[in-house]
Amino acid sequence: MTQRGESAQDVRLAAAGWLEKSQRLDWSEADQAALDEWLGLSLAHRTAYWRVKDAWSRTDRLRALGASARDEQAPERRSLMPLFLKFAAGLAAIAVIGIGTAAYISKSAARTYSTDIGGRELVTFADGTKIELNTNTIIRTRMTTDERIVWLDQGEAFFRVHHDSAHPFVVYAGSRRVTDLGTEFLMRRETGKLKVALLQGRVRIGEADGVSRGTLLKPGDEATATALSLVVKHAGAGNLENEIAWRNGMLAFKYTPLSAAVAEFNRYNRQKMLIADPAAAKLTIYGTFPADDVEAFVDVARHVLKLHVAHEGGDIVITR
Repeated sequence: MTQRGESAQDVRLAAAGWLEKSQRLDWSEADQAALDEWLGLSLAHRTAYWRVKDAWSRTDRLRALGASARDEQAPERRSLMPLFLKFAAGLAAIAVIGIGTAAYISKSAARTYSTDIGGRELVTFADGTKIELNTNTIIRTRMTTDERIVWLDQGEAFFRVHHDSAHPFVVYAGSRRVTDLGTEFLMRRETGKLKVALLQGRVRIGEADGVSRGTLLKPGDEATATALSLVVKHAGAGNLENEIAWRNGMLAFKYTPLSAAVAEFNRYNRQKMLIADPAAAKLTIYGTFPADDVEAFVDVARHVLKLHVAHEGGDIVITR
């Protein structure tokens, strides 16, 4: 239900406004707390936000796949929010691309690769480097005899890089730059932050402008970067293996809060799950599930955690 005095259009516009703000580099923990408070006001808020976010990702995909060669020089995307706000207010139709990888070739040897929601794609380059794209991911690449550059525009990718000291392999994600020093690593770009997990070898993470030398990661390290901070912790090989379970079509949770597990499942499936009970959101779950099997996860919520599950408007709502 919407709040008293709110129309459905008001809620959609507010959701779109929150989403637009969350894409900015100055998005802070206080902003996230305010968004969480707004989402907690009603199920209508949460449902609108998920639907707007899903539609926005499709719009952003169309922009990336139609980008000109000039866009390869600028890691940050141009705002499509004026167009998107019209969608949120009027529920205009948005074109949806097919499943699989779409690519284009520009005169500068640039390519774009993407996956749809729930999709995965392995890209292999002439030098032996491999990039595996996870669900709803967009990367742009410029691989020539002189340079090897990747832009992670959205989503998550696993990199297995053939090291060449004469031609460094560099990945840009927002305001951050990751340089390979002979390695296997995972990168995940989310709203306002970037996660880098190193499985083998070495990588250096720093500012995109390359002014500072940056921070060197060792195997088992996981770095979380925002526009203003960089935090590195040693997660250990076992935990990092859980984070790349998606490469086998699985999602692994180890005493994970139910809210985080649901958010992870929602990345891979168009049918969204919502938790309408703050107490239920704090429960933890342990197990491994097929990424595309929402019902298996729902069965655990229902029979193991003893939660109530209901289908509302195409979404799955979980409560006490």
